[in-house]
Amino acid sequence: MSNNDVVNRLVLKGTTTIAVVCKDGVILASDTRVTMGFYVAHKQGKKIYKIDDHLAMTIAGTVADAQRTVDILMANAQLYKLNTSRPMPISSAARIIANLLFAARYVPLLTQSLIGGIDDTGPHVFSLDPFGSLTEEKCVATGSGSPIAYGVLEDKYKEDIPVEEFLPIIVKAVSSAMKRDAASGDSFNIAVIDGKGYRELTAKEKKQLLAD
Repeated sequence: MSNNDVVNRLVLKGTTTIAVVCKDGVILASDTRVTMGFYVAHKQGKKIYKIDDHLAMTIAGTVADAQRTVDILMANAQLYKLNTSRPMPISSAARIIANLLFAARYVPLLTQSLIGGIDDTGPHVFSLDPFGSLTEEKCVATGSGSPIAYGVLEDKYKEDIPVEEFLPIIVKAVSSAMKRDAASGDSFNIAVIDGKGYRELTAKEKKQLLAD
């Protein structure tokens, strides 16, 4: 099986995850449906993880592999802060996971991750495939619902737009994917990382954005 075959199988498993860089921070979003083929295994799966107050990541693919990468990054971020007395740069966090995935490339960890946050150099988002390929992005989506999400994002995205102004567009993108992709659905989560740190939108805030 070629590398492309493995990536295609991963992407087609399901899920919609989104990460965008805004003027004053980063937005991460995902649906909550967990699937096994055509079987819905869980309706409220967690796909956005807080790594530190300034750093978070989304996961897609095989749950066990994805959660392992989260645990490793979380531990390394805390060790970095203890050793240096400052938070881990976003690029360093992405490089740790890229090295982990590349080291396991012959028996790959079947997970695709988006790592985002804000540090001294500003807001950043990085995309990683199961073999450790690392690219910095401004607006990116993964999973089987990503083509639908991109249809909304690429039409509306601008680099200098503030987080609060872009939130309704993110909600439209993820909700559109949930309506048109069978492997994405049930509900969605959105996290914002800005100068005030990490926060997840409440159910009331998400409902209001949907209504708007």
